[in-house]
Amino acid sequence: MIILGIDCGTQSTKTIAVDGDTGALLASARRGHEILPPAGAGAMEQHPEDWSAAAAATIREVLSALGSRKDEVRGIGVSGQQHGLVVLDAVDKVVRPAKLWCDTSTVAQCDEVNARFGGADKVVELTGNAMLPGYTAPKILWLRQNEPENWRRTKSVLLPHDYLNFWLTGEKRMEYGDASGTAFLNVRTRRWCEPVANYLADDLLSKLPPLHPSTEPVGLVRPALLAEWGISGPVLVSAGGGDNMMGAIGTGNVAPGVVTASLGTSGTLFAFSETPVIDPQGEVAAFCDSTDAWLPLACTMNVTLVTEAVRGLFGWSHEQFEQALASTPAGADGLLLLPYLAGERTPNLPGGTGVLHGLTIANFTAAHLARAAIEGVTLGLAYGLQRFRELGIRPSEIRLTGGGSNSRSWRQLCADVFDVPVVALESNDGAALGAAVQAAWQLSREGRDSLSIAQFSARFIRCDESSRAAPKKPDVYRTLFGRATALREACMKN
Repeated sequence: MIILGIDCGTQSTKTIAVDGDTGALLASARRGHEILPPAGAGAMEQHPEDWSAAAAATIREVLSALGSRKDEVRGIGVSGQQHGLVVLDAVDKVVRPAKLWCDTSTVAQCDEVNARFGGADKVVELTGNAMLPGYTAPKILWLRQNEPENWRRTKSVLLPHDYLNFWLTGEKRMEYGDASGTAFLNVRTRRWCEPVANYLADDLLSKLPPLHPSTEPVGLVRPALLAEWGISGPVLVSAGGGDNMMGAIGTGNVAPGVVTASLGTSGTLFAFSETPVIDPQGEVAAFCDSTDAWLPLACTMNVTLVTEAVRGLFGWSHEQFEQALASTPAGADGLLLLPYLAGERTPNLPGGTGVLHGLTIANFTAAHLARAAIEGVTLGLAYGLQRFRELGIRPSEIRLTGGGSNSRSWRQLCADVFDVPVVALESNDGAALGAAVQAAWQLSREGRDSLSIAQFSARFIRCDESSRAAPKKPDVYRTLFGRATALREACMKN
């Protein structure tokens, strides 16, 4: 049995093929897609048709690589970038480009919703989550207010992974995990928060697909696609989920104690919880996960976005950047970067900018700037981890994923800043692997297998023990974290 995992991200779509018995990676393919030129201040949009075209191309490439084994494909799981707004008309054509998670054009709509319900804390009481520009809810209000004709044409509201599931199966559904990222799902009850939904649009609830548990598959791949691919089927499509939910499964973050830190363009921290974790400040997202549990999550907008900007500034290779990092002392001799080059989500500073503080003649070097950049973005993630601890989450191990996890120096820095042992994974396929694991698990449940997701995923997810790092200098970074906090608070007052 072979399982395909599809991960549709902001920059590209990736498909992998995994042996359902051994967990071995058999083939993979990737296709890029572009963000459209900004249609206004803060706008970040893509054509959903580009996602399905990229998925189709990568599936064909993977099936070609499988050769005679392609007819062994029995399941597909889909991971999608969270929060994107996909709107379809009465004949299921895309009405307008999708507004993405990184779209910050909806600040006014967030303020409006908060004012309507008595403040940000009251919205958290209603839904479990704050009303933030990245989420789907303010995008819907923005569309109704700014493009009323497009809203009238809209008959279906989907999230990115739902759109790909619809392309694969012809079925429109939402599962609890990705739906919780809309910011109008009550995460405690896993039901739509009707007061908020009705305020966004009085006909919104009629345009949403049915909600289903994350443990139930969507359906079967359409016969027309099976014929196009040259396989007999049937092929089950699992519920899938948002990229962070699939990333949790793909890193084995399906039991208490494990926290995942993703070091990608943006950064995320997420943990498994058997009960909802509600942050009254709204900084930690109170998401559901894609195993029908919960996934408290903190997101920062600036991780490799910042380090790659520094690397590009000096024309360095990745190896040269690593050398600069390793050659500079912890704390960068006093140079500190608040890395809000793209605003920030945690803390919620959509209009924030970067600050370089503590410059001296001694630390005014390229290597020090590299060290300050990587320390700054990691301290940004530590802000989220501090909120986790304040909410009762006690990490015993942090599993690193994303491009930054390939750096030995960065792994050690994470262990020191987080003051928790860290380890990378043998596979860095993350969300795509999680999607494949979920599909394989749901197939096993169809066959009456009683293994839990934690037991089942053990055959697919393995830590790279050679990458493990324990804290060595936590005191240095405890002090630096305090300094960064003071600097951020001073900037926010001005």
